Amino acid sequence: MGITYRDTRDIDRDVLQDLFLALEWDSGNHPDRLARAMAASASVFTAWDGERLIGLVSVLSDGFMAAYIHYVLVRPEYQGQGIGQRLLSMVDRTYGDVLTKVLVSNGTAVGFYERCGFRPAPDKTPMFLTSLAV
Repeated sequence: MGITYRDTRDIDRDVLQDLFLALEWDSGNHPDRLARAMAASASVFTAWDGERLIGLVSVLSDGFMAAYIHYVLVRPEYQGQGIGQRLLSMVDRTYGDVLTKVLVSNGTAVGFYERCGFRPAPDKTPMFLTSLAV
């Protein structure tokens, strides 16, 4: 069975937690909040290998001016297979008319996002006010 892609915000909390913890993201330690966050997102695009969640992109957006790509995750053993690019292309198809699409990248993923068309803003600095590990 091949990889399938879905546009769904209804994802089991344990399935979400498993994906986030596989990438050592602190959000995975808050599975109930995480499930509610996905349900409240404007869009959640997912990649599945059978019944296993292997990738996810969530978007918060007003639908006109800005789309904030909040999470971009692909399980480590599936990285490098075009899954992240495919998920981001789903974002682009859905939010193509939105004037600004923004995400915050960690240093190791900057090259990937640049290959997907994103550019760093030289005069901007991401700012956080969070209780999660950043």
